[in-house]
Amino acid sequence: MFTYTANGKGQAYEYLVVFLCILTAGGLLFASCGRIAGGEPVNVLRRTMTDIEGNKVDLSKYLGRVVMIVNVASKCGFTPQYAALETLYQEYKDRGFVILGFPSNDFMRQEPGSNEEIKSFCSLNYGVTFPLFSKIKVVGGKKAPLYDDLASKRTNPNHGGMIKWNFTKFLIGRDGTVIDRFSPNTLPDSKEVRTAIERALQSAAEVGISGQN
Repeated sequence: MFTYTANGKGQAYEYLVVFLCILTAGGLLFASCGRIAGGEPVNVLRRTMTDIEGNKVDLSKYLGRVVMIVNVASKCGFTPQYAALETLYQEYKDRGFVILGFPSNDFMRQEPGSNEEIKSFCSLNYGVTFPLFSKIKVVGGKKAPLYDDLASKRTNPNHGGMIKWNFTKFLIGRDGTVIDRFSPNTLPDSKEVRTAIERALQSAAEVGISGQN
């Protein structure tokens, strides 16, 4: 116990000790909360999605490959990027790279068609052969769980953030975590994107993972 004096110095000292203890405990709690809020990268390929033909696809089948996930649209100023995406896919697919396209009507209703119409459009106009999926929402409260993982700082702390437009590109490493993100303005066949893909493929090759079609 503290000794109290007539001028109250003992009591003041006790208050100071208590105050410092509270500050210390608060600092530890804040740091702990900060780590939780900051999040930790998760395997975004843990989800099951529906492809453009209505079949359920467990995305974990793509683990071990380098994956690019893109929200696409048929009536967008960036729609011609389909051609560059297909070129990229053809160039790297035999080395373990795949593109997954997710049509979305979230931005200015630029993907109004049915899944069948979207598939036909992509095939006839751009010769798309990489996997396409059923139309989903990528923003808002009803967005697909996959895009919850991609956009949330809790599950994608390094590259998360709201999807702002069509043709936002996420590059996924062989372990299913996001390793890079490219804006709609960044062309799929740009040097920046190619360098990131090459780096990811090299990393996969170093651990003996071969390409799969």
